[in-house]
Amino acid sequence: MPSETIGVIAERYATALFELAEAQGVLDQVAGDLKTLKTMVGESADFRRLLDSPVLSRTQQAAAVTALAAAAGFSAVTANFLGVVARNRRLFALRGMVDSYLARLAARRGEISAQVASAVPLSEAQLDAVTSVLKNVFGANAAIDAVVDPGLLGGLVVRVGSRMVDSSLRTKLQHLKLAMKGVG
Repeated sequence: MPSETIGVIAERYATALFELAEAQGVLDQVAGDLKTLKTMVGESADFRRLLDSPVLSRTQQAAAVTALAAAAGFSAVTANFLGVVARNRRLFALRGMVDSYLARLAARRGEISAQVASAVPLSEAQLDAVTSVLKNVFGANAAIDAVVDPGLLGGLVVRVGSRMVDSSLRTKLQHLKLAMKGVG
């Protein structure tokens, strides 16, 4: 399926979930569930295969995500949403749905969304420092999505919208390598 189609599907489902969560007053609880779900997807190859598998039936996928939601302690809204997505054979677009919901919530709060990649997990103090810097630069609170990329070796890569600041050790070493090639 073309990525544009997946994006449209993800946006529609995220909008429906957002409106339902808002009506029931559980926006933050659903956001917490979705952040946990996003972490699960990132850490489990088996879970990613479940989401993308055309071989599993609707019933099998729905049973799997329902069991996962129960084990993770997700809210009823999130658990029901996952069941509907599975029964409608839309699990392949779940990652986009999560990102779209979180972006919609951040926009509602007047926050900017920032992805911060680091070589090791950042401490709370470090995340607070990054949040403070982003607030000073952009004039708005930042909703940070922290990811770990051991390939960076050190430093950070910060993405806000189409802007990116790369202060990773990997990039600095690549620039040094190119500069050394130019000398000799």
